[in-house]
Amino acid sequence: MLSKIYLSSVFVILLLSFPLNFSFGQEIKATVSVVPKPGMQVTTVDQEIFDNLKRVIEEFLNNTKWTTDTYETHEKINCSFQLTMNGPPSGSNFKASLIINATRPIFNASISTTMINFKDDNVDFSFNRDQIMQYSENQFRDNLTSTFAFWVYMILGYDYDSFSLEGGTKYFTIAQQIATLAQTSGTAGWSQNDGSKRNRYFIIDNHLNGLYKPLREAYYNYHRQGLDLMFSNMEKARQNIVESLKTLEAIQNARFGNVNLQIFTLAKRDEFVDIFSRAEPGEKNDVVAVLKKIDPTNSDRYDAILKM
Repeated sequence: MLSKIYLSSVFVILLLSFPLNFSFGQEIKATVSVVPKPGMQVTTVDQEIFDNLKRVIEEFLNNTKWTTDTYETHEKINCSFQLTMNGPPSGSNFKASLIINATRPIFNASISTTMINFKDDNVDFSFNRDQIMQYSENQFRDNLTSTFAFWVYMILGYDYDSFSLEGGTKYFTIAQQIATLAQTSGTAGWSQNDGSKRNRYFIIDNHLNGLYKPLREAYYNYHRQGLDLMFSNMEKARQNIVESLKTLEAIQNARFGNVNLQIFTLAKRDEFVDIFSRAEPGEKNDVVAVLKKIDPTNSDRYDAILKM
């Protein structure tokens, strides 16, 4: 893929492991689950609807061409979506929440890093048995389609930002356009007046705000200058990761507890512990102090680094 670093560096080793072919797929490899809220009574008819909904969403995600770039099979972004129904349908109307998870490979490693693991609490939509989902760039068609298209473009933005500095701008801009069009529907999750600072409006509005430039730089420095060096120069990689985390203190100081920084730390908190549990005592003290500033709700988790 010409506009990313995959072919030039990150996937050189992976390319050797896959047979050459000229059949190109879409950009993401998504799995979807549709589940009832714990304790919710589900009828046979409800389950049939859930199964159909799962199939329709998966087909939409995996068969839509989301970018102008060409992806080979092994380049697809692995992601999963769990749609939890908060109650039985009211006619064809549903209230649900959505957990979004996406990963990125680490250079010269068999493991991946989590890019996002976030719960979107406001996913209200209508769905009929014969309904199809079709994304239109300049039109709001329905809330189900817009919500999933929004999160696909956020995933693409995070992924591209991790391979080149602010490389995801194009996709974040599309996500913002989706949010702007969806505001006209009056559906929860798209407006600054929803009463929540964790909704889709604030997530994308913040991310394209200049105040959050250090966060976008951190996505690149943490992944490309940190994780991708981990297996060739661990000491340098950890040093670069610490420096990238330090730049995030400015965001926390300006907007304490903001959702965008939480999305980053929620995806990485276990990884932080794993990476720095093997560091020298001085380095541990340094990074734990930083982590407590940018993610204070998980201070106890980071204290564990000092005991390892």
